[in-house]
Amino acid sequence: MILALAGGVGGARLARGLAAVLPPEKLSIIVNTGDDFEHLGFLVCPDLDTVCYTLAGVNNLAQGWGLAGESWAFMDAIGKLGGETWFNLGDRDLATHATRRAMLGSNSLSAITAHIAGKLGIAHPIAPMSDDPVRSIVDTDEGELAFQHYFVRRRAEPRFRSIRFDGAEAARPSPALLASLEDPALEAVILCPSNPVLSIAPILALPEVRARLEALGAPIVAVSPFIGGQAIKGPAAKIMAEIGIATTPAGLAGYYGGLLDGIVIDRADAGSEAGSAALHATDTLMRNSDDQKRLASETLAFARSLR
Repeated sequence: MILALAGGVGGARLARGLAAVLPPEKLSIIVNTGDDFEHLGFLVCPDLDTVCYTLAGVNNLAQGWGLAGESWAFMDAIGKLGGETWFNLGDRDLATHATRRAMLGSNSLSAITAHIAGKLGIAHPIAPMSDDPVRSIVDTDEGELAFQHYFVRRRAEPRFRSIRFDGAEAARPSPALLASLEDPALEAVILCPSNPVLSIAPILALPEVRARLEALGAPIVAVSPFIGGQAIKGPAAKIMAEIGIATTPAGLAGYYGGLLDGIVIDRADAGSEAGSAALHATDTLMRNSDDQKRLASETLAFARSLR
C-alpha cells in the first residue's frame, strides 16, 4: 500500500498519476485541509476539491484548479449585490460546496469527501488529513492573514515571515491517515510535489503524524516542486526564499528535517546533493496524463528501491 500526502495542483497531478498505476486498495491519498475556510456561507476545501476534480478528470487544465467549462453567473450576481468577489466560486463548483454544507453536522469531512469522490466516479480513496478544523495563518510584513486572504486576496504579495496551523494541536488525524500509518503492508510514503510550507507542513503538524512517519520502516520519498530553483506553480519559491530556505534538493531535505529517505528531482537539478537523502533525477514537469503516470511509476520504483 502507498500513502500519498497531497495538496494543491502539483499534488493533485501526481495523485492522479499514482491512481493510474495503482489499484484502489493499494493507494491512500491524504489531502491538506489547512487551506479550508468559510466563505459566503460555505465551507470551501480548495485542496480536497482540486484533488477530487483532477482524479475525476473534470478539472480546468489551464488553471489547474476549478472545473472545466465553468461559468460565473453566481459571482456576477454577488458582485452586483455588493458581496465579496475576491474568491471565485464557479456555478458548477457551487454544487460541491452546497452538498458539503448540507451534509455537515451529521457527517464527518471524511465521509463527505468520500461521498463527493464517489459521485464523481473516483474509485481511489481520498480523505482529508483531519476531520477537525485546522486553519493556516500566515504572519507577514502586513501582519497576520488568514491563508486565503494571503494567498488569493493578496496574491501572496506580502512578505512571508512564518505560518502557524490553528487547531492542529487538538485536531485528530483522520481515520484514513491513521489507518494508513498503521498498515503493516505500507510500502512507501510519497510527499507529492505540493508546496512544502503551505500544503505538507499542516499534515505533519497534526499530533503523532511526524513521529509515526519517523518510526516507519517504509521509505519516505518527496517529489520536489522545484525545477532549477523555481516553483513549477504557485509561490513556493518566493516563500522559501523569504524564510531563508534554498529551493534546492538540500534545502528541501533540510526543511523536512531528516524525514526523507529520497527525493525525486528534475534533471535540471541533477548533480545536487541532499545530505543522507538519495536522489533520483528525471523529468518532473507533468504536462499531461502520460507525464503523470510516468512520474508516478518512476517515483514508486525509486521508493521501492530504498526499502
